[in-house]
Amino acid sequence: MSTTGAIAHLTVKSPDQMQELGRRLAPLLRPGDLVLLTGELGAGKTTLTRGLGEGLGVRGAVTSPTFVIARVHPSLTGGPALVHADAYRLGGGLDEMEDLDLDVSLPESVVVVEWGEGKVEELSEDRLHVVIGRAVGNDGPAGAPEADVDDVREVTVTGFGARWADAGLPALETC
Repeated sequence: MSTTGAIAHLTVKSPDQMQELGRRLAPLLRPGDLVLLTGELGAGKTTLTRGLGEGLGVRGAVTSPTFVIARVHPSLTGGPALVHADAYRLGGGLDEMEDLDLDVSLPESVVVVEWGEGKVEELSEDRLHVVIGRAVGNDGPAGAPEADVDDVREVTVTGFGARWADAGLPALETC
């Protein structure tokens, strides 16, 4: 499956901005959307998801589901629930993920899977893939103090499938 050409590239300079990106992305999401998050440990995947939860108006604190594998956050506003899964400890791809019943949750929820690349794409031809890269050392913006550089992330949001062709992803690039 190829992309639709719906791609947004952003530089995120702090955890607060990462959370804000999640809040800005949330209005573009609807029931049935699958969102894959890719990035190394500490890149900001859960922080982004926390912002998604705030933007979707769901119940409960959004925290890393690493040890419980998946959490369901029901909507407080009549919108879709947020299903937040972590495939980090699961090595078997979709077969191992089947026990989580993500395919059952997907039609009425927004399903976000951290570490899902290569494991859950088969759940939906239409999906959003968010890749978060950390700036290392001098890779940050020119003139930024080194402490600030540690928080800088390069984020690429890519829509796959017809669902994302006109969903407004490029608007994420403007603050």
